[in-house]
Amino acid sequence: QVQLEESGGGLVQAGGSLRLSCAASGRTVSSLTMGWFRQAPGKEREFVAGKSWGLEMPSYADFAKGRFTISRDNAKNTVYLQMSSLKPEDTAVYFCAARPSIVVVTRTSDYNYWGQGTQVTVSS
Repeated sequence: QVQLEESGGGLVQAGGSLRLSCAASGRTVSSLTMGWFRQAPGKEREFVAGKSWGLEMPSYADFAKGRFTISRDNAKNTVYLQMSSLKPEDTAVYFCAARPSIVVVTRTSDYNYWGQGTQVTVSS
């Protein structure tokens, strides 16, 4: 069993930055593919970024490319999402997810473990 706990959300002005953290327990992130998703009010949960435990390059949603960076610190068993140039439309609850596979996928149903989420609010 894997437990995931997100932190780092908050209120930020448009153009600002935030770094989200996802601390894992129960299994090392070095053996998991990790993903970040988000869900805005009234919308479906969508893929933001993902990184496998292999050497493949991370994957990003189009809206995240050039602004968001996913990284992992295996020593701390933690995955990060660095977000910059934030926009009001980035406002959402951000979730960390994990799957015991080397392949990054974008469907929520393909992830086995989820955190509770952290709220990100970007003001205009």
